[in-house]
Amino acid sequence: MSLTVVAQSGTNSPYSYYGLGVMADQGQGFNRGMNGLSYGLHQRNQVNSQNPASYANVDSLTFVFDAGISFQNTNFEENGTKMNAKNSNFEYAVGTFRLAKNLGFSFGLLPYSNVGYDYYTSKYVGSSSTYYTSTYSGTGGLHQAYIGLGYRFFNKLSLGANVSYLWGNYSKSVVTSFSESGINSIGKYYTANISSYKIDLGAQYDVRLDKENTLTIGAVFGLGHKLGNVATCKIISNNSSTSVSDTTQYPKNGGLSLSIPNSFGVGLAYMHNDKWTVGVDYSLQKWGNEKFPMFNSDGTDYVLQNVLKDRHKIVLGGEFVPNELSRSFFSRIHYRFGVSYATPYIKVEDQDGPKEYSVSAGFGIPIVNTYNNRSLLNISGQWVRSSAKNLIIENYFRINIGITFNERWFMKWKVE
Repeated sequence: MSLTVVAQSGTNSPYSYYGLGVMADQGQGFNRGMNGLSYGLHQRNQVNSQNPASYANVDSLTFVFDAGISFQNTNFEENGTKMNAKNSNFEYAVGTFRLAKNLGFSFGLLPYSNVGYDYYTSKYVGSSSTYYTSTYSGTGGLHQAYIGLGYRFFNKLSLGANVSYLWGNYSKSVVTSFSESGINSIGKYYTANISSYKIDLGAQYDVRLDKENTLTIGAVFGLGHKLGNVATCKIISNNSSTSVSDTTQYPKNGGLSLSIPNSFGVGLAYMHNDKWTVGVDYSLQKWGNEKFPMFNSDGTDYVLQNVLKDRHKIVLGGEFVPNELSRSFFSRIHYRFGVSYATPYIKVEDQDGPKEYSVSAGFGIPIVNTYNNRSLLNISGQWVRSSAKNLIIENYFRINIGITFNERWFMKWKVE
């Protein structure tokens, strides 16, 4: 296979051809250094959109806003052939503040999935000198804008919910042309335009072990549902000699329904003396229950089929800050680390897609100036290996940069 890859929509992976694309990392700057650890975390000066129950613990005096970008280099490998591709992407923008005692509010813009690839394959027809080239290209992705609330009960239990507007589109094409004139080229063009909603619920429960040690148990649930009859396919047969083309659209009336799955997550986070935080998360996305439009085995109809798999992911991560209240600059730096493993939700020609292994590390660096010493510059590096037997191997190195603005908007000043 020969690959020509361009950076689009936050990814350049050929695997984004399948399903809704590559699932996006929805973490913020502080937990990307921990490889996305989130379900049991609640920090008064950070936004954790992955568990809305965490909003209940926001600092009562401040408004927190966090935005981030990423830079990525990807190495592709197949049968001893390697190549690199680079891309960059605006990742997220989120904010939070307290509405009332024990009640926090959050809002933001997050990615959901990314589609972006451009490659081709060439093969000979039998033992003849005629060969054909199939060119694959795709762009698009889904995004979500959310608002959320989190409320704390009895100083231990927090509950929360995010309500999101989910929107986006994708455009995918496979064009097959032949080296011999007179043979029609065939193009398949897949499109979808999505406008729907997404609901996520969260809970956290704090267990105070003693004065210096706290264990937080977190759980999340995402509601799965159909996104509407939005997916269509056009097949265009074109004769280069006569310039005559013929178009067939599938399905014949309207479109086929895409859907997102029910998702579940649980996590534990242990904090010692406001210095050490370590935790583990497990998540499950029930993609195996969802159908995705594809042509049937004989290629005569475009129908919904069970071609996806449940996606499992486990994350282990932590953070260490020597003394957040120290006058020493280096004592206030947050040191972060994390590892993760995820199974695929896609199949490639009836074979399971690539599994993902990831390692990350990062820093939260205090921003010090004349009027604010509470904001942080979050920098992290992440290495991801995506591989499966007899398929393309992808190695990503990603730099994430985010700035958490922490402003004392709600402090009551006294003048003498």
